[in-house]
Amino acid sequence: MGGYKEKLKEIVEALTFDDVLIVPAYSDVKLNEIDVSTNLTRNIRLDMPIVSSPMDTVTGENMVLELGRLGGIGILPRNLPLQETLKIVRKSVEKKIPVGVAVGPFDDDRVSAVVEEGASLVVIDTAHGHSRNVIEATRRFKREFNVDIMAGNIVTCEAAEELISAGADSLRVGIGPGHACTTREIAGVGVPQLTAITWVADVASSYNVSVVADGGIEKPADIVKALAVGADAVMLGYLLAGTDEAPGDVVVLGGKRYKKYRGMGSKGALASGSTRYGEFKRVPEGVEGYVEYRGPLKDIVDFLVGGLKQGMGYIGARNIKELREKARFIKVTWQGFRESRARGLIIGEE
Repeated sequence: MGGYKEKLKEIVEALTFDDVLIVPAYSDVKLNEIDVSTNLTRNIRLDMPIVSSPMDTVTGENMVLELGRLGGIGILPRNLPLQETLKIVRKSVEKKIPVGVAVGPFDDDRVSAVVEEGASLVVIDTAHGHSRNVIEATRRFKREFNVDIMAGNIVTCEAAEELISAGADSLRVGIGPGHACTTREIAGVGVPQLTAITWVADVASSYNVSVVADGGIEKPADIVKALAVGADAVMLGYLLAGTDEAPGDVVVLGGKRYKKYRGMGSKGALASGSTRYGEFKRVPEGVEGYVEYRGPLKDIVDFLVGGLKQGMGYIGARNIKELREKARFIKVTWQGFRESRARGLIIGEE
């Protein structure tokens, strides 16, 4: 057979958020002139490009209602009991708030029920979206229920082509970048998130299909960069966990307040009915622990959207379309990355 050494010779460099910076440019834009609205699908327009992850320690009724009120959209987890899911969907519809529901590729009955109640979006929630089951489910759900579908997770051009051909309205990008995800450590697969977004967005943009960057977002700058390379929205788990609206109680550990946070491939999530990582997975691909209590969701959203607008302002972008057109990237060295961080200070209580 041979040819093994060629596998390493042909390696492509792939980048993630902290590998690059956006070069500032001339601007005459005021922050209050900047529009961060976006199309999640052809039928769903959001006032801001933030989607909550369908994780059971991130999205429940309170997250859906408050994030929707603020201009984003929440996605209910696939391991949430159907009756509770339907109750939240009904309440969202009554309040005219968009809501998405995560499902598995064989959850036809669940899809039928949530669509009948008025769910805005069905999210086929799997760790590996470039698979026969997901492609067939996308085609079947689209044909039988005529609902907007987000499919994923994927990281390649080929996956994007196949899911779009099957009828996907939105593509969820990211394999292994999440804070509570260990897929890359366990399975050795994945693509650094910034490069993954570009690969999928190059295909999706040709079909007017949206791209949602799922995972790896740690700060407002990452949102700026994700949108600049083709994402239409970002899906957040870690940054929204710990807020008042995230499910779960506040616990005190060592005098500090925390809330539970776990990946949907963790032992706890798998035991509670999550099958996102396959029906018969034996090795968990996620971890669980605690994140610091963060207070009201609105404070976090204001911080993230404020940072996004400031990043757009630095290059004179009035909207996300202009952000993509005007953003020019440079690759940074390790010392450049270090220089980008606050350092040398002892941080006291404010």
